[in-house]
Amino acid sequence: EEYEWKGPFYFIQGADPQFGLMKAWATGDCGNGGDEWGEEIKLTEQAVQAINRLNPKPKFFVLCGDLIHAMPGTQWRKEQEQDLKTVLQSTDEDIPLVFVSGNHDIGNTPTRETIDDYCQNWGDDYFSFWVGGVLFLVLNSQLYFDSSKCPDLRQAQDVWLNGQLAAAEERKCQHVIVFQHIPLFLRAPEEEDDYFNLEKSVRQEIMEKFHKAGVKAVFSGHYHRNAGGSYRGLEMVVSSAIGCQLGEDDHGLRVVVVTAEKIVHRYYSLNALSSQGIDKDLVDMLAKQN
Repeated sequence: EEYEWKGPFYFIQGADPQFGLMKAWATGDCGNGGDEWGEEIKLTEQAVQAINRLNPKPKFFVLCGDLIHAMPGTQWRKEQEQDLKTVLQSTDEDIPLVFVSGNHDIGNTPTRETIDDYCQNWGDDYFSFWVGGVLFLVLNSQLYFDSSKCPDLRQAQDVWLNGQLAAAEERKCQHVIVFQHIPLFLRAPEEEDDYFNLEKSVRQEIMEKFHKAGVKAVFSGHYHRNAGGSYRGLEMVVSSAIGCQLGEDDHGLRVVVVTAEKIVHRYYSLNALSSQGIDKDLVDMLAKQN
């Protein structure tokens, strides 16, 4: 029944709770310093409480990667994972959680082992799901960043993705929306390669593939700041973090309203979402029956 368009709905996007980064960043030791994450626990609890109070309820809550700071095989990892799971268990049971793998979750250069470990803890590293006539694709962007230790896994994701995009065309879905951790680009499709975007040739190939398949938007995190741009009708949305901020943004979440014609999104600070909820104009969009 989720293949059919039934009218407007919305979901919540968060990114980078990254338990441990705030201490590591403050001490200037991002390799080791993440031995405390009380701040991140509080912020993520605030995010969950704000989401639980929303009315109407969002269709789901997606976390776009870097769930924790400790890299695979390093100290504090198990404790950070456990603490995040404990906080997220308070999410309203009617609001499904969707997890996206980030570089800290599976490593900058992932291996079959680090990906398997992630999958055991959080679910598949790439998959698709439908909500009300809209196809959502969750990708493992680390395979596009550096798949040198598991080229076969990248190839498998590519084959799967091509099949999904072909099926989307066949089914005439209302929209196709993608979630991944690393943005395709931060502000402009032709910008230079950077730690925070995908390498130009890879980026170009993916953007063109998405454009041809009619993908409307890609939502990501990784940058710990809000950014974004567009490529031939494809919108790239980069959301700042629930956790550590590297720019001037507030700790926050993005509210994304999906209507028959368009995708409208707005970033809210946790404090604003907690105290005021969603703006009236967005709620009004949800009330309109297409």
